[in-house]
Amino acid sequence: MNCNESRLLLHGYSDRELDREAHREVEAHIDDCSSCRDIHRRNVSISKALAHESFYYRAPADFREHVLASIDPPENDDAEKQSWWNSRPRLSWEWAVAFSLVVIVVMLATWPVRSPSDDLANELVASHVRSLMADHVTDVVSTDQHTVKPWFDGRLDFAPPVIDLAPQGFVLVGGRLDYASNRSVAALVYKRRQHVINLFVFPEQSGVPASEGSTLKQGYNLIHWNRSGMTYWAISDLNLEELKQLAHLYQDWQQ
Repeated sequence: MNCNESRLLLHGYSDRELDREAHREVEAHIDDCSSCRDIHRRNVSISKALAHESFYYRAPADFREHVLASIDPPENDDAEKQSWWNSRPRLSWEWAVAFSLVVIVVMLATWPVRSPSDDLANELVASHVRSLMADHVTDVVSTDQHTVKPWFDGRLDFAPPVIDLAPQGFVLVGGRLDYASNRSVAALVYKRRQHVINLFVFPEQSGVPASEGSTLKQGYNLIHWNRSGMTYWAISDLNLEELKQLAHLYQDWQQ
């Protein structure tokens, strides 16, 4: 198990939610990896801190008695009890229906809606993680853009732009074919120090907003933009600011 695999499971490990085999694998990994061990210790520390009684409000001892006294009928005789029961406020069926409709409208208004961009982001993160776990980061290994770009000829129905960013600190290491959003896509692979960056490239699609932005999913930073009829998604565990540098370099080159 490597660090990328371990960090996907560390929260479940800290909360004892993993099955026995996965638990043993993570435990063996953090015994040998100080970085993941520090993350695990931090998770445990946060959980213990949140469990502290200072975060919770404990009701006064007589609170239950006050509540019961405010709702129980008078304890005199049966006639008084019946009188209290008959005089209590009643909710008509019209009000009950109206209240139910309000609850339904509020639930629908606040229900999380998944956009096509959310689905695509989750799909590409899965592809990024899968390429690292299966040790299948590249199909063609080369630092030469003039080798990587022609490799895609005949394998895709479009030509992905490939640029050399080694002088700026982003080393091209190759490319591969991948599959996302029901089509074949190009994955250009760069490295920044020891961080692998997958830059997915494919033609713009109808139904997917042509927006630009960044997000964080499963511990990975994602930046996406559209330019000249192409969609780009850069994904890595590299910090967001440096990943933005890669995106800006690509966009400046395309102007």
